[in-house]
Parts: sequence; C-alpha cells; structure tokens
Amino acid sequence: MPLSDMLLEGVRLMVIGMGIVYAFLLLLVGVLRVLSLGVRRWAPQALAAPPSEAPRGTGPGLPRGQAAEPPTLPGEILAVIAAAVSRYRHDHPAQGIDSAGDGSPRPPA
Repeated sequence: MPLSDMLLEGVRLMVIGMGIVYAFLLLLVGVLRVLSLGVRRWAPQALAAPPSEAPRGTGPGLPRGQAAEPPTLPGEILAVIAAAVSRYRHDHPAQGIDSAGDGSPRPPA
C-alpha cells in the first residue's frame, strides 16, 4: 500500500473519530439542557432558600472591609468532632512532638 493511500486512510479515520466525538458531545449537551429544563419545571420550590435566610458571605453584598460572620455548629456536633479529633490524636501520636500537646520536641530516644 503506497504512503499516500495510508495517509488518506489515516485522515479519513481521524475525521470519522472526531465526528463521532463531536456528535456525542452535542448529544450530551442536549440531554443536559433537557434535564435542566425538567428540574426547573418540576422541582419543588421549597429547596431554594428565601433571600432573607440565605447564608452570609464575603461576596459583593457586603461592604468592603466588613467581615462575614463565621458559621456556627450546634453543640452536639462540635462535641462529636472534638471527640473524634481527640481519639485520632490518641491513636496516632505525632512523631517528633511531645505528647503533652505544648508543641515542644521530644527528646531523642
């Protein structure tokens, strides 16, 4: 098979492959648009938080220099997180740091 025929066959396969990928991507975009329209139409409106209950952030709504309030956790969740961290630190002592927790280095063994 001459080189020119092989090059033409390669170009043909490349065009077919790129066409298949392009068609798949167009199909994917179409399906996602249809799903988006369906969700907007049939999704319950209660999922969206009213503007008065929207979380505060450091976005364009805050004046420059004004910090947002940090989010607060309920006491029970905070206690569970603290217990998990304490248990992890007990099970996995840090190497090179004194177990007293003051950050002073351990003496060499």
